Amino acid sequence: MSTIIYQDSPEYEQARVGRVFNHRRPERYPKGVVEATSVEQIVEAVKLANELGCRVSVRSGGHSWAAWSVRDNAILIDLGKYKLMELYDSNNMVKVSPSTTGQTLNTYLATVGKWFGGGHVPTVGLGGFLLQGGMGWNCANWGWACEKVKAVDVVTSDGRELHCTETENSELLWAARGAGPGFPAIVTAFHLELRDVYKVMRAATFQWPMSEYERIMEWTLKACRECDETIEAVAVALFVEGRTEPVIMSHFLTFQQTEEAAKAALHHISSTRPDGAIMEKPFEPTGLFEEYAAQLVANPEKHRYFCDNAYINNDSNVVEVLRDSFETLPRNTKSFSLYYHMGRTSERQLPDMALSMETDHYFASYTITESDEDDARCRSWLSNIMGSMERESAGAYLGDSDFQARRTKFWGDAQGKKLMDIRRKWDPKGVVCGYLDVEDKSGPAGLENVHEWQSKL
Repeated sequence: MSTIIYQDSPEYEQARVGRVFNHRRPERYPKGVVEATSVEQIVEAVKLANELGCRVSVRSGGHSWAAWSVRDNAILIDLGKYKLMELYDSNNMVKVSPSTTGQTLNTYLATVGKWFGGGHVPTVGLGGFLLQGGMGWNCANWGWACEKVKAVDVVTSDGRELHCTETENSELLWAARGAGPGFPAIVTAFHLELRDVYKVMRAATFQWPMSEYERIMEWTLKACRECDETIEAVAVALFVEGRTEPVIMSHFLTFQQTEEAAKAALHHISSTRPDGAIMEKPFEPTGLFEEYAAQLVANPEKHRYFCDNAYINNDSNVVEVLRDSFETLPRNTKSFSLYYHMGRTSERQLPDMALSMETDHYFASYTITESDEDDARCRSWLSNIMGSMERESAGAYLGDSDFQARRTKFWGDAQGKKLMDIRRKWDPKGVVCGYLDVEDKSGPAGLENVHEWQSKL
């Protein structure tokens, strides 16, 4: 059995929150922490929790904004020291441990000319990312990262080791593609289908004053619809050096095999861009690791985050719905608001899996500060922003959510019901900590898949 770090240990606080990305630390205290290095130690920790009559929580990369892994009186199984990366099937598949980050995996895969569309932020672990669905690189065109999960290895709530495929323990594979933190077992390995590496990545990036919001947002929406399937397109409200007011940035990133193809893909963007930009880079060489570096700048470590998100209805006036979230971004912070066009993914028929919530228009906002003195105004601003748009929303993405802050829909009606049934079947005692709702009381029942505002009518 791996050593358990109990509350009276001098190592406890570091083990409790040392790997939690969000420095807005939770006031929740596990019974103890197991820093597992093997599947056997994970099994032992689960069996110990059953003997003690307590729960287990799981930490893969520590990037959940609400620190879902830190739960009162649970045994926290930290997978940070459990490392596994094994290529197979002629290098078309890889078996990886949940704490493996996208950057670590792609560094490894580059040696054999392969690639996986993991999280944009390079320090995000694959475990939480894939269980939530995997809004990864260019998923608007290529599909969700969890669709590339072909099998999972798990430890069940009673300590059994299982391999789960489309034909073996298939309910758990179905749930692993979109259950999020309510998955009723502990994933010890993902079996992922790989892509060939992209040899050429180029970007077109432009910034305008926020006074041009409406004109630029309308153009960006039109450009997103006209982009080909190689282009990931976003609009971002952010603060840049030398300006006190936020700017609006449109960023288009293409994944190609040749320079000529990249130029052809971005030509329409550059040739139709509105005038008046304060920064223009119409065709900039870049690469996956350069993009990772930019993401670390946008999502700095050792900061305090509040985050929420919404899938805006396809028939809503997106420009007006998002206006306040862009124009009123909290001043004197590093916050940003993001629009991500999901058109091609949401237009197709999704595979049969737990992940089932999407529209053409994804929005998320992240308040980012260094001091707890800013917490109240950031929390209030974000709550007001989400309150103003939630009736224009079909639901939300698990990965940018906090179930204690706001309730909404995360799955289609049928998929949500099926998922909660699977949760109760595979973990009837609620041994594996599930969705961290108010007072952490969801247990085996899981989340009620409804809009909070509808329940108040």
